[in-house]
Amino acid sequence: MQQKERLAEFKKSVQNKFNVYNSLFLNLPYKNIENVGMLIPLLLNQSEKGLSNGLNPKEILENFFENYVETKSEKDQIDFMFRIIQYVERQVVLYDSVEDAAFPKLHKHSSSLSLKDYFQLVEKNKSWDTIWDKLSTFSARIVLTAHPTQFYTPAVLDIITNLRTLILEDKIDEIDVGLQQLGLTSLINAKKPTPLDEAKNIIYTLRHVYYDAIGDMYAYIKESTGSRQFENHDIVKLGFWPGGDRDGNPFVTSAITKDVMNELRLTLMKCYYNDLKGLVHKLTFKDVQEPLQKLRSNLYTAMFDSSKDIGYEDLIVPLEEIRLILIEKYQSLYLKDLENFIDKVKIFKVHFATIDIRQDHSMHTKVMVEVLKKNGLIKEELNELSEEKLIDILLHENLQLVANDYKEDIVKDTIKNILQLQTIQEKNGEEGCNRYIISNSEDKYSILFVYALFRWCGWADKKITFDIVPLFETMNGMDTAQDTMQFLFNLPEYKAHLENRNMKQTIMLGFSDGTKDGGYLKANWSILKTKEELSEVCDEHGIAAVFFDGRGGPPARGGGKTHRFYAAQTNKVANNEIQLTIQGQTITSTYGTKEQFIYNSEQLLTAGLSNTILEKEIVISDADRELIEELSELSFKKYDDLKHHDKFMPYLENMSTLKYYTKANIGSRPGKRGNKAKLELSDLRAISFVGSWSQLKQNVPGYYGIGTALKKLEDDGRFEEAKRIYQEVPFFQALMMNSMMSLTKCYFELTSYMKEDEEYGAFWEILHAEYKLSKAMLLKLSGMEILMSKEAISRESIKIRENIVLPLLVIQQYALQRIGEGTTYRELYEKIVTRSLYGNINASRNSA
Repeated sequence: MQQKERLAEFKKSVQNKFNVYNSLFLNLPYKNIENVGMLIPLLLNQSEKGLSNGLNPKEILENFFENYVETKSEKDQIDFMFRIIQYVERQVVLYDSVEDAAFPKLHKHSSSLSLKDYFQLVEKNKSWDTIWDKLSTFSARIVLTAHPTQFYTPAVLDIITNLRTLILEDKIDEIDVGLQQLGLTSLINAKKPTPLDEAKNIIYTLRHVYYDAIGDMYAYIKESTGSRQFENHDIVKLGFWPGGDRDGNPFVTSAITKDVMNELRLTLMKCYYNDLKGLVHKLTFKDVQEPLQKLRSNLYTAMFDSSKDIGYEDLIVPLEEIRLILIEKYQSLYLKDLENFIDKVKIFKVHFATIDIRQDHSMHTKVMVEVLKKNGLIKEELNELSEEKLIDILLHENLQLVANDYKEDIVKDTIKNILQLQTIQEKNGEEGCNRYIISNSEDKYSILFVYALFRWCGWADKKITFDIVPLFETMNGMDTAQDTMQFLFNLPEYKAHLENRNMKQTIMLGFSDGTKDGGYLKANWSILKTKEELSEVCDEHGIAAVFFDGRGGPPARGGGKTHRFYAAQTNKVANNEIQLTIQGQTITSTYGTKEQFIYNSEQLLTAGLSNTILEKEIVISDADRELIEELSELSFKKYDDLKHHDKFMPYLENMSTLKYYTKANIGSRPGKRGNKAKLELSDLRAISFVGSWSQLKQNVPGYYGIGTALKKLEDDGRFEEAKRIYQEVPFFQALMMNSMMSLTKCYFELTSYMKEDEEYGAFWEILHAEYKLSKAMLLKLSGMEILMSKEAISRESIKIRENIVLPLLVIQQYALQRIGEGTTYRELYEKIVTRSLYGNINASRNSA
């Protein structure tokens, strides 16, 4: 399907349908809010006209209230604005449902390489022998995080699922009822969710979407490979951070980790029970009924009682025995159904998803100081020891840690958690929890502290059945990563640990904090170079490097088009697995339905597998590397100057929604690290940092500095070089196209009133100038007349979403203006700002 045809399909299946159902929704009668729905299109029109004519949000809303709304008192106007926000939030849900329902049609003839296309290519080229080893060992690990940008409750997710089905079937009367239900259902958390609440929300998606989606994908691959006995049950794996990720979240304790482990196992048993119930009705034969009923009974007990264990062998052994009976005695009747279930058990075992433990290196340093003090090895500071002595202690000293020997909560809970991990592995299997990630890794101690803590928490005489994973996420961390890993690989003790872990080293790279630290182009270029260097170091030592990408939703946090990113990796980057985090709205927007999950997981697999069949390796020449390096340094200089501008942090704090993120009851984690009175960039979460720029419709981290870098090349008469690498270097093109997406979502007209501000006007002009320059230079670079012209459906979807939320954004800016002026209704206006975050984040689908 060509772009023109896909656009026509989009108009028919998405735009037109949304317009019909939206008009139905806006006319629904709700108590005390007569006419509000009908006034929304009018407010949108007034907002567009007003902003294009240079009016500010305050002027737009004052004119609107004077001319179109009977409410005259300020309190009534505030109530009216809350009603508008509620309507807009639900319009976003409706649009999501319509777009998700159209997903299969829009992607049916996509130009992306699906598994079906991949297998057809293999068959056509007679390449099974070439690709078989890779297909049999390759894996994509999708790691779901608890980052606070997803906040639909299970009740709302049920409504969305129901609406999606009804929209597919065009059941107008039932859609009407569904819209009424949506209008009367609360979309937001009345109180801040606990880490367990966050985990349960995502486990809901595991149960209702991913369990069957992965099973169906596996069955399809097995069928497509014919008689070749495909047995790679790790080809798509699920990872899980809620309940394990305690970086900056003091509410994630050892008890929470244990509770989430149990919740995952119990939920999986429910999935198994449901499948087995269907099999019991089919396998009605004498010899199999008894073992089936026994298994069913055991599952029933295990899915409600976390103290009742059912191991992997308890499941797989009777199922394999039943399989043999079907073949030998019952003509293999329903064998395929049984084998599909067996494959699911082999995929999910008893863990469902692998929980990763994550903590910041600074916290481990605190723990280490207290442990060494307690054991008389230091008086106060680690620097009392020489490097040689400290390393000797970490590798050879035999200590036994008891959590209650320590007073500080962080020390006590870190020890308690590591002590319980063996028990967790006994209940959920080793795959239930076998990775320990260290945030802000910058040196060898990041790994060695954790290695020592495991030794001192019960693993002294055993193999440590955990991968210790450094997360390099700052420019400094990436610069020293090669030396750090080289040092560790040269340690006999650490090398022995890797031998116990199949000579595989997982290394995580953080896009969010990397971009916050180094700017978009430099961060992404540094990550690629770091991967290449680490691949080489691992290769020298006979170690398989596996890269785990900490990617957020938007380009500024490593998001954007995932397939394009992985397909553009160079031949110098180890390609043993693809591992990435999926977070926030990306869970529901990109992997939220069975069709979406299968499509996007296939994209990951074919991105990693396609080079084997297409026999193409991506090589960036030395000359091209020098040019990208030059551009990345130029853009970094521009971004770094902005970061160090004396108005940078005050602008975010006083002119954006930054301070309101923590009030929004979106996630359990605090909005910033630590509790310093003065806000510093290093303490700021990448989510609230990027999200605040998104709410301003300025998206600075996604492009800032790129325009300046390209303009410098043009001024030097070298712009043709940039145009050439855009066409010839897929990695560079992928980055530029992602920046175009960030620019497409900008709307500086919304905040143009700020240029008159005495304190921040000049700073706003700096941002606006780089936006205009970046847009102009990227259009010139790509040869496009409008941004994203080669991704017309994404562009049209963005346009509709931005239209839906424009009234909400104008209200948000109006509230910020009123707070700035001083008002007796300050608290209510602050609530408006906080409440308006929800709809805008959900509408963007990858804003944070």
